[in-house]
Amino acid sequence: MDTPATPEGTAADAVRYRTLLEINNAVVSSLARDALFHAIAQALRHVIAFDRTAIFLHDSERDVLRLFVLESSVRSSYFIVGLEMAPADSHVGHVFKTRRLLLRRDLSTEREYPMEDRAFEDGVRSYVIVPLVTRGVAIGTLAVASVKPNQYSEADAAFLGEAAGQIALALENMKAYEEIAALKARLERENVYLQEEIHREHNFVETVGSSPGILAVMRQVDRVAPTDSSVLVCGETGTGKELIARAIHDRSARRGRPLVKVNCSAISAGLVESELFGHVKGAFTGALERRIGRFELADGGTIFLDEVGELSLETQVKLLRVLQEREFEPVGSSRSLRVDVRVIAATNRSLEDAVRAGRFRADLFYRLNVFPIAVPPLRERASDIPQLTTFFVARFAKKFGKKVEAVSRETMERLTQYAWPGNVRELQNIIERAVILSEGPTLELGPDLLPVSVAGSPRVEASASPSAPFAGLDTLLEEVERSHILAALEQAGGVVEGPRGAAKLLKLHPNTLRSRMEKLGIRRSGHEVS
Repeated sequence: MDTPATPEGTAADAVRYRTLLEINNAVVSSLARDALFHAIAQALRHVIAFDRTAIFLHDSERDVLRLFVLESSVRSSYFIVGLEMAPADSHVGHVFKTRRLLLRRDLSTEREYPMEDRAFEDGVRSYVIVPLVTRGVAIGTLAVASVKPNQYSEADAAFLGEAAGQIALALENMKAYEEIAALKARLERENVYLQEEIHREHNFVETVGSSPGILAVMRQVDRVAPTDSSVLVCGETGTGKELIARAIHDRSARRGRPLVKVNCSAISAGLVESELFGHVKGAFTGALERRIGRFELADGGTIFLDEVGELSLETQVKLLRVLQEREFEPVGSSRSLRVDVRVIAATNRSLEDAVRAGRFRADLFYRLNVFPIAVPPLRERASDIPQLTTFFVARFAKKFGKKVEAVSRETMERLTQYAWPGNVRELQNIIERAVILSEGPTLELGPDLLPVSVAGSPRVEASASPSAPFAGLDTLLEEVERSHILAALEQAGGVVEGPRGAAKLLKLHPNTLRSRMEKLGIRRSGHEVS
């Protein structure tokens, strides 16, 4: 015969059922971590008194139980969010592994694990720990603790076990929500980043030109692109280092993921780590929300560190760790994130000199300098200037709706004589300005448009004496063409036609090349016409 329920028992059961309902409502309505746990803790207080409640979740990769959320009035120097316990030698691990609750009525006599000694030192005298299991898989533990001995009964432990099932489901939903939110934020950032990239009109200027120097660079690009090796692109400002990085990325297996650019010289020293590695909410004044860093954004893709020599020594240490261990910690976080990122760095200065001066870490330099590529300055590829000029004229004429169809001989002569300290970028800016000012179908570049007193470059001025000797444009262009063809023949071993012939390198029909050679008087000693 069943024992009739007492009014007190009925009232207590009603409170417990109401608490389970509140937890269920929290499962449905609260997906954010802080809001969810606060709602659960408030509901539990209606039935169970506690001075400290905590949830540990299992990290399967490292096989540790990490303190996930905590609400406590007990002061502790060690029991804080992020604390890790090994499942093999802790009271929390025992509950997780056995999936059986653990009730300690009085820690003064019942301690078994070292971590229980520390809890006792904090003032904890009794506790209940129950496993969190969902879909047949243990994901962590839930604990309540009190500074009073004999605070918890078997009934309290049983009720907490009932609540744990709903709480485990809530945590699973919350983790799924956080993953979706993180993915959404990442996709939004990628979308913004990629839209910015699209609007930059990437036309791969590095492929405009057929000088031996630029062809050698592109052969290096083709060789290293299929690998995951780090690349260090060296060259003067304006030579197109970023475009070389893009060419490597677009020829690699990572082309389906973004190429993320970081201009290391344009970020203030205090924000560079946050920019590279991100930060958690509250990491510093003004950190109102979590920020995804560039390395996390580039996961699965490529990161381009422009002007890498400008990084501080402290940041260099963290960058080295990413290269060696493929993991980093966002600013203000104790949790490491793993990433799969290929690094392409660029610099316009000598990193070897910086290493000798102590401004750049030698170990980081060797990590970045696995495959160096040196981009030649424009003055060393003067034969590409006519092609680049034509390319830029066509681009800006279309952009500004102008009908500019040719470049005057005088203008081309001025362009080929100038030393271009600003390299391809300077040439691009000069042509853009000239197209804007152009009033006819032929581009004219007056002396006022091209700097004539830039340090390190020759002055391009009218001769002081009308009778002074001056090479004509035809002669100058023929000499450029002649040297260009000779260089291609040398590289091709004297072969004109075929997949590795000079005509292929120069992007000319073999008969056209032979005709030009005949006109310029080029004879290939030791080689027959092929």
